[in-house]
Amino acid sequence: MAKQKLILGPMRLPFLILTPACVLLGIATASWASGSISILHAILCLVGAIAAHISVNAFNEYFDFKSGLDFNTKRTPFSGGSGTLPENPSASPYALTTAIMTFIITALIGIYFIIVRGIFLLPLGIIGLVLIFFYTIWFTKSPLLCLLAPGIGFGPLMVMGTHFVLTGSYSVVSFVASLVPFFLVSDLLLLNQFPDVEPDRNVGRRHLPITIGRRRSSLLYVAFMLLTYVVIMSGVLSGLFPRLAILGLLTLPLAAVTSYGAYRHCDDIPRLMPFMGLNVLVVILTPVLVAIGFFMG
Repeated sequence: MAKQKLILGPMRLPFLILTPACVLLGIATASWASGSISILHAILCLVGAIAAHISVNAFNEYFDFKSGLDFNTKRTPFSGGSGTLPENPSASPYALTTAIMTFIITALIGIYFIIVRGIFLLPLGIIGLVLIFFYTIWFTKSPLLCLLAPGIGFGPLMVMGTHFVLTGSYSVVSFVASLVPFFLVSDLLLLNQFPDVEPDRNVGRRHLPITIGRRRSSLLYVAFMLLTYVVIMSGVLSGLFPRLAILGLLTLPLAAVTSYGAYRHCDDIPRLMPFMGLNVLVVILTPVLVAIGFFMG
């Protein structure tokens, strides 16, 4: 059991629920576009996406441990890593092995779908693998890349990639739908950086809360949150989305409360914590509700 905990810790299992929510949206757009999909391919796509998420988590745990960041970070339920490696330094090889193995699984599933669906999937696959490996050691040193990379990974790459492997083609619908998790997941990581400004600065990271401050970052957070709902309303009003995709707006009141809390308490981390929890709910529930709208539409 102790060894199992050392292996599972760097995977950050509670955070993996985000992946099915994003893949579900891609499955929904594919089902709406084609009428029927391969259940086997949908499951395989989900497995590949979860493997990718585990890989980036484990790489993050390993590199943050090696840089010394984890020893200087005050952990919260939403930031600071799992704490597995600082408490058990000898477990770092487990984290690295997990990262590499799930990276390989992701690549192999991607290769399978390239063979089955065609070479046009390759650009998404390459970008995805680059994001997985280089996010912690490279992307976190650029404010813009650090902001956009998570949203790109869980938005366009995951949603459009799922749509492509299930239909054999890209679509404007899947791209616009992918902007929902793009803005939400970028916001999720942005807000989760607020508690770690000082430790992150000390190891050379340069995300937006470091470079422009928490207050300005909170305004960007609010803007991205607003754009999420603009995308949903635009998709429905333009006819790109089925009318029932408007279900995604059900989280708007919760998002408004979260946005207020992010701005009001951006420099007061203890008071910010409840709003970080609400933020997680918004990020997960919104794409699921939009996906339900596609299935019902």
